[in-house]
Amino acid sequence: MKPLNPIRLSGREVLPLIEGGKGISISNGESSGAWSSAGGVGTFSAVNADALDAHGNLIPIVYKGKTRRERNRELIEYAIQGGITQAKIAHDRSNGQGRLHMNVLWEMAAVEEVLHGVLDQVSSLVHGVTCGAGMPYRIAQITASYGIYYYPIVSSGRAFRALWKRAYHKFPEWLGGVVYEDPWRAGGHNGLSNSEDPDKPEDPYPRVLELRQVMNEFGLSDVPIVMAGGVWYLREWTDWFDNPDLGPIAFQFGTRPLLTQESPISDAWKQRLLTLNPGDIYLNRFSPTGFYSSAVSNPFLDELKQRSARQVAYSVTPVGDHTEGFPVGARGRLVYLTAHDKEMAEGWVKLGFAEVLRTPDSTLIFVTPQKADEIRKDQIDCMGCLSACLFSNWAQTEEGTTGRKADPRSFCIQKTLQAISHSEEVDTQLMFAGHAAYRFAQDPFYAGGYIPTVKALVERLQTGD
Repeated sequence: MKPLNPIRLSGREVLPLIEGGKGISISNGESSGAWSSAGGVGTFSAVNADALDAHGNLIPIVYKGKTRRERNRELIEYAIQGGITQAKIAHDRSNGQGRLHMNVLWEMAAVEEVLHGVLDQVSSLVHGVTCGAGMPYRIAQITASYGIYYYPIVSSGRAFRALWKRAYHKFPEWLGGVVYEDPWRAGGHNGLSNSEDPDKPEDPYPRVLELRQVMNEFGLSDVPIVMAGGVWYLREWTDWFDNPDLGPIAFQFGTRPLLTQESPISDAWKQRLLTLNPGDIYLNRFSPTGFYSSAVSNPFLDELKQRSARQVAYSVTPVGDHTEGFPVGARGRLVYLTAHDKEMAEGWVKLGFAEVLRTPDSTLIFVTPQKADEIRKDQIDCMGCLSACLFSNWAQTEEGTTGRKADPRSFCIQKTLQAISHSEEVDTQLMFAGHAAYRFAQDPFYAGGYIPTVKALVERLQTGD
């Protein structure tokens, strides 16, 4: 393999190896500090990060507020406290090596307040901020005010062009790099547009080349691009090294750092990663953010698929083929289905899916009474973890609502991500993973269930494997 030359990121020469930021509490101070100590760029997540008390014990997140706004206030305070905690841990573990970045999602609750709340306390410990899941126009202004570099996450040259023209051109000196996150291969929330087919992944090279050409138009030829999503063996990317058409390139690893000794995920999660096969990663659109997301196909996602499959369109009055009355709810109010859909609906009810829930798209879904109770409780318990939520209809506005019906085909993302990151529950929760996660089972590096330290993984990556 060609030699892996250092690259300048956030004001220092480092290995062109970046740990991808993963919330909630998945990329933390321990993992990112270790990655930085190994000479790369460690990234801790400030998306509802874990806070610790003076004795190093986890501070449990307990919401006492009776309203969504009260609970949302508590969530923001927990998030700021957790971000400060993880920044300090990462700094201590880094031993003054590499660089440390903080990752946030633009669509998370009160992202600007959380950024200010964390950076007001620990800006001297953080060298860069990565931000995606939306169009983070204001990230440049915020980070520049602290003398910190910003790293927008995009999935196309068009997206970066819009960001640059609207806001980033005012802060060019603090643009540390642009992260190209492949919308088909990366884990977590992905930036697929409506014009792109989720079942037809595109070659990342021409898309990254287009991004570079857009950046060159704006005089950014020396600003690195970070390739994220689907990167496993660097020897598979050697034609990107020292490529004059692409310019300076670094590589981000989100999935491989999950299986390290410093990774905070549970042993059950780590063992599950070692058993994945091709096709086990599912690109779905159940997330309450409205984005596609990439996760391990398991009973949690299976239930959501089945829930959505037990779905029929309805009308509140007889119209067209919707002529068959069907009673809904405790009062048995009639809605109208097609004859075929009524037959299916009656069959689902006989199978025990007797609770009928309305969706914002004038459809009905059929679930068990127990699942209906869980869905309603989760919607009621909403703490406003997103700027806008399809599942609970929360919105971070004066009205506090999106103005649409809550969508029972989705789920409470805060609940499931907290559960999987703080317990041994795996199959019953959302397990984000990149498309290449199946390669753990094929890679001889992990033979016999070997779980490396971050240092050992970084050394391995530099060999090309």
